[in-house]
Amino acid sequence: MRFPPHFLDAIRERIPIAEVVGRRVAWDKRKSNPGRGDYWACCPFHGEKTPSFHADNRKGRYHCFGCGASGDHFTFLVEAEGLRFPEAVAQLAELAGLPMPPQDAGAEKREEARASLFDVLEKAALFYQAALQQREGGRARAYLRERGLGPELQQRFRIGYAPASRSALKEHLASAGIGQDQMIEAGLLVAGPDIPVSFDRFRDRVMFPIADLRGRVIAFGGRALSADAQAKYLNSPETPLFHKGEVLYNGQAARIASRRSGQVIAVEGYVDVIACVSAGFEAAVAPLGTALTEDQLRRLWQMAEEPVLCFDGDGAGLKAAFRAIDTALPHLGPGRSLRFALLPDGQDPDDLIRSEGAAAFRQAIDTARPLVDMLWDRAVYGQTLDTPERRAGVERALKDAVAKIGDSDVRRHYETAVREKAAAAFGSVRAPAYPRMARDARNARTVRQAPEGPSASLLSHRMVKRANGRAAGPNIGEAVLIGGLLCHPEIAADRLETLARQRFGSRALDALSAALSAALGEAPDAGFGTLRQRLELEGHGAAIAAVLEKLRESGLNAVGPAGDAARAARIWDDAAHLRQRAASLSIERQAAAMALARETSDFHLERLRDIQEQDLRNLHPDGQDDPEEYGVPHPFKRP
Repeated sequence: MRFPPHFLDAIRERIPIAEVVGRRVAWDKRKSNPGRGDYWACCPFHGEKTPSFHADNRKGRYHCFGCGASGDHFTFLVEAEGLRFPEAVAQLAELAGLPMPPQDAGAEKREEARASLFDVLEKAALFYQAALQQREGGRARAYLRERGLGPELQQRFRIGYAPASRSALKEHLASAGIGQDQMIEAGLLVAGPDIPVSFDRFRDRVMFPIADLRGRVIAFGGRALSADAQAKYLNSPETPLFHKGEVLYNGQAARIASRRSGQVIAVEGYVDVIACVSAGFEAAVAPLGTALTEDQLRRLWQMAEEPVLCFDGDGAGLKAAFRAIDTALPHLGPGRSLRFALLPDGQDPDDLIRSEGAAAFRQAIDTARPLVDMLWDRAVYGQTLDTPERRAGVERALKDAVAKIGDSDVRRHYETAVREKAAAAFGSVRAPAYPRMARDARNARTVRQAPEGPSASLLSHRMVKRANGRAAGPNIGEAVLIGGLLCHPEIAADRLETLARQRFGSRALDALSAALSAALGEAPDAGFGTLRQRLELEGHGAAIAAVLEKLRESGLNAVGPAGDAARAARIWDDAAHLRQRAASLSIERQAAAMALARETSDFHLERLRDIQEQDLRNLHPDGQDDPEEYGVPHPFKRP
């Protein structure tokens, strides 16, 4: 029984060789490198104690350096399990989810026709390349120069130009003896019952050949040069060779490059791929302008365990990222996930690399966010979470999404992760301890009975504010503690534990603090802009704006984004120290407060004020530093 080569290729592409071999061997964890698709084991074909049997997912081959056994998926099942070749094909086709091809007298002829289509498309690619260098390709060359795609990149990616004529390619291929039916089947001509004369599908466009994993041209993508064109980008239609949802642009070269780097980056367009490659990111691919499909995702996972999906930093890019989550969830597994890089200010990779260089793009890739974080972002995106019902709706959406994960272990860990995120964002209602509640209530009652006068009025303002709860915005101390680490993440390493112990005056600030700690823990080298973008996507934009505004209006420029990190660190440490001292009242202060609650008098008020000022003198014995400079209001400061 003879099987079409493209069918066998499809099976090899869908199933990692390690998945087939792994049913018969135990991989050596110390020697194997799953991230690079390299697996080692003791050979199943001869006895040995030291692993010399190697399987390579990217090549789709196995080889034993001891006995010399070698082959692919089908060979292994034939040799190791004693199957006949057709049985091996049938078993792997079922595993890959592919129907067996019909066996009939015309199958061989159809396969021959497919083979001839490769020749047709190769001739078309050569024609387009030649046209780019001719006089009529001047506008296309100017466009490519403007995009930074010089002759070397043009040659490497076989970029060409489709002339504006309706029949330039058609006439060229006809002169080479190629029939019109073949041109139509290859997707190069537009034809139909209502079209009297067929014509070239691609006209006045910069042409990007699309190749399969063997490097053979199977389709084209064309970028219009005329502003009047109906479609800016146009791909070949579905053909016997080209199924858009199964192909990744630059897939062959990226698969080879990923063996060295262990990483693959998926971007959105042809030019973005070329820009990445020119900047040194050779394992870059694009899904041809469509939403990422399951087949394309499988191909990415054959290159790396955690491909990075890089999307433009605009609303469309964010929605594309959210769609990719739904595609990935059912297929997640141990060592098989995604990370997401959302570029700033609506830029695409080509924009970022040309304006800020490869280092900026590298930072975006290195700080790409895990899928679980993007799952949370999607749940809260555009939401106003100010009621229990809305927060419950977010939790329900997260539970429904997590339930789609097929692997039970991964699903269990996701359930834990989203619960923790919800707790950090929404917080639990932290009822203050009873002694403090009673003290605040007594203080509030005492304030209402306090005598008038400057000192009493100031005390009244402080205590009523504390008893009734703060406004939504931060006070100066809170702005310093959160804003200092947000604006100067380089000082955060030794201060995150202190930040985690703080409780702020609103759930929004508590949630921002928790999210900031998590972000800094995951990406300690992230800069202010990256941190801010991430936290805003998580729904903390309003709280961040309030913190930065408080720093600005308080004149604490050293703590803000333009400040000096060393000065910000000193201010932060002093503010944290003052906050800690203020939070742990001494017995003497408690006694004074209780006495003031029992009997409102100038004597008790003066005593409490003197104790507060003594605490501040103990903290700043040289008298040179004013606590208010560090974001801690001077309690009971005399007017």
